[in-house]
Amino acid sequence: MLYQRSSELFVEAAKVIPGGVNSPVRAFKAVGGTPIFVKEAKGAYLYDEDGNRLIDYINSWGPMLLGHAYEPVVTAVIEKAKKGTSFGTPTALETEIAALAVSMVPNIDKIRFVNSGTEACMSAIRLARGFTGRDKIVKFSGCYHGHSDSFLIAAGSGLSTFGVPNSPGVTSGTAKDTLLARYNDLDNVKELFEANKGEISAVIIEPVAGNMGCIPPQKGFLEGLRQLCTENGTLLIFDEVMTGFRLAKGGAQELFGIAADIVCFGKVIGGGLPVGAFAARNEIMNYLAPVGPVYQAGTLSGNPLAMAAGLAMLQGINGDTALFQRLEDKTAYLEKGIREKLTENNVVFTINRVGSMISVHFDADPVYDFQTAGKGDNETFKKFFHGLLQEGVYIAPSAYETWFITDALSYDDLDFTINAIDKVAKSL
Repeated sequence: MLYQRSSELFVEAAKVIPGGVNSPVRAFKAVGGTPIFVKEAKGAYLYDEDGNRLIDYINSWGPMLLGHAYEPVVTAVIEKAKKGTSFGTPTALETEIAALAVSMVPNIDKIRFVNSGTEACMSAIRLARGFTGRDKIVKFSGCYHGHSDSFLIAAGSGLSTFGVPNSPGVTSGTAKDTLLARYNDLDNVKELFEANKGEISAVIIEPVAGNMGCIPPQKGFLEGLRQLCTENGTLLIFDEVMTGFRLAKGGAQELFGIAADIVCFGKVIGGGLPVGAFAARNEIMNYLAPVGPVYQAGTLSGNPLAMAAGLAMLQGINGDTALFQRLEDKTAYLEKGIREKLTENNVVFTINRVGSMISVHFDADPVYDFQTAGKGDNETFKKFFHGLLQEGVYIAPSAYETWFITDALSYDDLDFTINAIDKVAKSL
């Protein structure tokens, strides 16, 4: 495939945008080469500026659960735009999507909409600190909760790509209130609680990690966190920006049967537009202004275009009783095909999968935390990525990112992908 137009556009972009991109992983630093500039997308496919069609396994990093340019979302946005794009006042639409989200997700009574997953997680820890009267939080190495200062410590994904464990600009005063734990290591979390008795306001976690590849929680891990938080008067925050409405209607809480105290959403809940949200039971959410003392605000929060897109997406998910079984079946089919082709070609690998999130790690050992994720052969991943790109398959340009499967994928698309992997594997 030729990428002449994309290459030209990247040169022009770098003159006026830092690194030529508005989010670092897009720059292909982890894999080398020039990023693809996309012109349009439909269903399971991206179409770039050079006219190439690519089967998409990023899906805007998760939200395109029902495919690109999903007709109900497109129609909802167009019709709403005709009536105005932003009001800065309450609308009935906000209540409608809030009521639907609350009905779909267990353990929440109220929800507040913001503009990104970063904003949702940032607001959630402020709320947790205000509610508990404590300053410290526990996060896990390799979990990414957006680029708020409190979270840019061993944050996985893009930071791992650039080898920056802590971002300059994050003060030591902020960092001291963030305690780092190892994912899937309950004993390590217990040690932190012992050393910081009565000081931890919240434990925030991706219930299925997606920013060090897809990493599932080991048996008993989430249950143990729930128990520790309950015993210590600490709030358990599930960052479901990736998993919310993707792994089940009620997200990871429903899938694993674990009740979180605060849940953060993004991606799917916006139908592809910039939307985030955080939700909890009444006693916690009533600490938010204007009812309570914890301040949080946003001019574009509840924006009518974003709310229209999100409502159409959630209605599509809520009304399709077979959706999650189809996603499970398609992703399992893809996993089986990848295993067969890599094994046949003597490639050393490990695959992790939960529902429609999946990742391939080029290492023989199990991958269950940030450290084991970092053992993968990155040179092999680079060849794998570029080989698939040449075959017309677009996966995340980083070994530290999960793939996201869309229901728009056909079994012909999956077979095409599996055959492409077979071709690429022969050269690894």
